[in-house]
Amino acid sequence: MSDVEEAARESRARQAADPDPEVGGIAADRLRSIIERVERLEEERKALAGDIKDIFAEAKSAGFDVKVVRQLISIRKKEPAEVEEQETLLDLYRRALGM
Repeated sequence: MSDVEEAARESRARQAADPDPEVGGIAADRLRSIIERVERLEEERKALAGDIKDIFAEAKSAGFDVKVVRQLISIRKKEPAEVEEQETLLDLYRRALGM
């Protein structure tokens, strides 16, 4: 069990022992719900990051250059005009350096 899961379990146990739903004007149930949702999403993000890492390992084992694959993913996120502008500047800078 991860540290986050352990802390969440301990927190829920403390909360169950305290029956007062509102402390200092704070709706404890609503706060607990928000925190638990964020914790679940963080666990999902961690799992997704592991899945992405596995896919990059698969790409590498298939002979693909992972750095180039990452660049392609970055380019696909951008607008075509932005990509064209960057490629034009890159070409200009290369020519200025005699490359």
